[in-house]
Parts: sequence; structure tokens; C-alpha cells
Amino acid sequence: MHGLYLSRECSDLEELSRELMGLHCWFHRNVAFSALIRGAEIAGWKQALTKTWLYRGTLHGVAEDDLPQLLALHVNNSYLAQWWGADRLDDLADEVLRLMEDGVFSRAEMREIFADRLSEEDIRMVFSPWGGIFVYLARLGKVAFRDMTSRDFDLIDAAPTRSREEVLPELLRRYFAAYGPATLADAAWFLGFWGPEKKLLKDMDLSEFSRFDCGSSTYYYVDDGADLGEIPELTLLSGFDPVIVSYVDRSAVLSPEYRSRAVMKSGICLPTVAVNGRVAGLWNIKNGAPIVEFFDTQEPRIVRETKERVDFIRFRTAGRI
Repeated sequence: MHGLYLSRECSDLEELSRELMGLHCWFHRNVAFSALIRGAEIAGWKQALTKTWLYRGTLHGVAEDDLPQLLALHVNNSYLAQWWGADRLDDLADEVLRLMEDGVFSRAEMREIFADRLSEEDIRMVFSPWGGIFVYLARLGKVAFRDMTSRDFDLIDAAPTRSREEVLPELLRRYFAAYGPATLADAAWFLGFWGPEKKLLKDMDLSEFSRFDCGSSTYYYVDDGADLGEIPELTLLSGFDPVIVSYVDRSAVLSPEYRSRAVMKSGICLPTVAVNGRVAGLWNIKNGAPIVEFFDTQEPRIVRETKERVDFIRFRTAGRI
């Protein structure tokens, strides 16, 4: 909780994004929630970060100058290459970039332009609501969403300048510094390494990290001598909060008995309330009103303070999310 700024504050949104290697934003308002929970200012937050795809194919809000390093992990990865072939995909990507240079920035406009040249099946695949060709271009560092709330895209210049092998040691250190103690399996999950790719981590020199064994697993972290403080009695967590979604085993924070209530079948991770570091309920803002629901009976002061904190977030985000 110390590394993830849940037991201390980070006042600058861009610094927070760098420290956490991006803020999860499948739903953009979770970025504002996560920032406020961690003490960051959200004035101008919609333009302060760049919204794009990272790691496991998920959307994150990222400091723009951090993109070339983060994107280097999975540059050129695309299921479309298997569907279309690499050469045909590159030709289409070049044409999409030319259209964007001419002022076409929306997926809907692109679908209309290509309607006479591509089959309906190709259109659904290439301009899919899940990203399609724009995921491919985003991983090349050439496009990103216009801002944190827009569905349109803009051209950017964030192409990786180093290889995966060159950036991986730095990114692994950043991961263990913020998310440690964590296992290599956790790091592989977070960084989006599947199957044979995991061997890249197993073959790395891990001697710089502090470690301890628990059960059959080895946990790594960066010991910077900081005072870690105590686990807060009460903590709000954003939807898709890093403390929940960044580890293979979530049981330290989220009990299996409550998992289905906090994480929907679709994979959507709801905003939650942690009591003494463990998820104990849900919170949200619906129709401008704060909502709090605990799984079990809590002390009145815990309920009262939770509602006050949610109401504070409601007030700070009014008209901004």
C-alpha cells in the first residue's frame, strides 16, 4: 500500500502515473477516482495524461514522456497480422495515418471511408470498438486517444527508441519498486508476458532486489529504507485499482468469498472499500449521489467516514468526469 500510494500521498497526477506505470482507465472516471484517493490534484486531468493501450491490451492514462519506454514491451504485437498478414496490415495502417493527417480522427468516419473496399467482416475486425487497427498504431507510438474521455484519436510521436530487452530491466525495477513485494508471476501478468515470454523474466539478473520466501513463492521488492507506516484502517479503492488487478493472486486484498461481488463476470472491477487492507464493500457515484454498500456489518464510524470520503470524491469530480 505504501508503494501504490494508498498509505501516503502523491500530489502530482503525472508523477503518480509514472510511479504506477500508468493508471488503468477502461472507464475513464476511474483515473480521477484513483488520483483523488492517492492525494493527486485532478485539475486538467483529461489532457494531463495520454490515454492508450498498454501491457495486457488494457487502456491506461500515461505521462506522455513515459510512453516510448512502456510501449517498447509489445511494439508491433497485433492479432490483425494473423488475420490479414503483416504486409496488408502495414498498408492499411499507412492509409489510416494519411487519413488522420487529413483530419479524419474517428472510428465511425473510418468505417464509412473503407465501407466500399473492405468486407463487413473486415470492417468489424479492423475498426472494432475494442481497438482494431488503432491498437496496432498505438503500440507503434503513432496514435492515442484525443484525451481521457474522447473516443476519437490523435497522431502522436512516441515511437519506442529502444528494444524490449533494453527497457525490461528498468521496467522490472519500476514494477518491484511500486508493486513489490511481488512474484515473477505477478510481474509477468502485469507486463503482459504470456507463455514462452515469461522466460525473459526468469533469465534476468534479480540480485539487486530484496526478497523473501512465503510458501512456495519468492517475493521481490526494492528496499529503499523508507518508513512504510501502518496499513490504513480505511481505504477507498478505484475501479480496477492497481492493488487488486496487478497480481496473479488477489486473495491478500480480496477474499474469494467476495470476489464475485467486486469483480463482475465480464471482468469489470468495481470501486471498493478496504478495511484494514482487505476489501469489505463497494462504493460508487450514481446519478450524482454517493453509494456505499458493505458486505458485512461495520462499526458506525467506519460507515460514516466511508460515506464522507465518497461524498468528497463526488464533490471534487462534479462536472469533471
